[in-house]
Amino acid sequence: MIRFLGLQTHQSSCHCLSGPFGCRSIIAFVVAVCLAVGPVAAGPGEYLKKPDTWFAGDEAKKIAANILSFQTELGGWPKNESTTAGPYTGDRKDLKPTYDNGATTDELRFLARIYSATKDAPYKTAFDRGLDYVLAGQYPNGGWPQYHPPGKGYHRHITFNDNAMVRLLTFLREVATTKTYAFVDDARRKTAATAFDRGIVCILKCQIKVDGKLTAWCAQHDEIDFRPRPARTFELATLSGSESVGITRILMSLDDPSPEVVRAVEAAAAWFEAAKLTGIRVASEKDEKGPKGVNKVVVKDPTAPPLWARFYEIGTNKPVFADRDGVQKMALADIGYERRNGYAWYGAWPEKLLTVGYPAWKKRVAAKTGR
Repeated sequence: MIRFLGLQTHQSSCHCLSGPFGCRSIIAFVVAVCLAVGPVAAGPGEYLKKPDTWFAGDEAKKIAANILSFQTELGGWPKNESTTAGPYTGDRKDLKPTYDNGATTDELRFLARIYSATKDAPYKTAFDRGLDYVLAGQYPNGGWPQYHPPGKGYHRHITFNDNAMVRLLTFLREVATTKTYAFVDDARRKTAATAFDRGIVCILKCQIKVDGKLTAWCAQHDEIDFRPRPARTFELATLSGSESVGITRILMSLDDPSPEVVRAVEAAAAWFEAAKLTGIRVASEKDEKGPKGVNKVVVKDPTAPPLWARFYEIGTNKPVFADRDGVQKMALADIGYERRNGYAWYGAWPEKLLTVGYPAWKKRVAAKTGR
């Protein structure tokens, strides 16, 4: 991976698009070729495994037409929609674009591939609009909200939740550096590189200190002062055992990490080790009184592999849990059935990073720095 840390500070801007291939032409293009590809389809990311020749064929064009039909007026795509299975048939004004839940980035990757294969101008126009939506959403401090414009709710916070910001940074690095995006104009590619740089700086500013010691990250951070912030009522302002993994990985992917980045990675790895939970596992037990007949419980098991909690209390490093009332509890059993069984409170998220990724990264950094 190529590292961008020129640390330019100008704000990304959204390029205005005009000419013969504006929104009306794209809609007409969709209508002309939009045929459903069946009742069940993979997400756009699954099709990226296809060879370049496939993207020049009729099946790819049908899927692209479906993807284009879901592109919102602001340029991004909605979440929790199957944007490849069939065309959108509702009012386009009802579609709300977002960076959350994997939305927008894979649709853009698909359009880049099919434009490179076909050179059909509407694909490029749609791609440019989507890339501009990504660039326009970045705050001057380098972070992204959950969607743009961000509104006044928790969605306005810098959003690491579900790896939203890490996905955007990964995509922008691809745009700035890889041959797949050679068709993108120089101005946008340079802006993507600068946005990546600013995103890394934002990540470093968000890393939480406890008693002067760097630890990990919250799933959301304040868009003004970077402090940890809550999201949904059961997602408290805590240290994240899940989202912090993706953040650490993107820092580790930098080719020539600065001393600040090295310190951030080493501190995060130390925190993952300190936050590791042993001697327990999460089991699903029969529960005839439960709505679904099963119930998640934490049981003691000295042979169980390590686990990490989704959320840790800042300052004590104790796992915390909450219902939709937002009241912090200290055990999974203390929250109600619905949230207890409907959310990923435990996982092995950092395990591969600690056992494979981090040791390899240490060797690579040592080889470059002599430390």
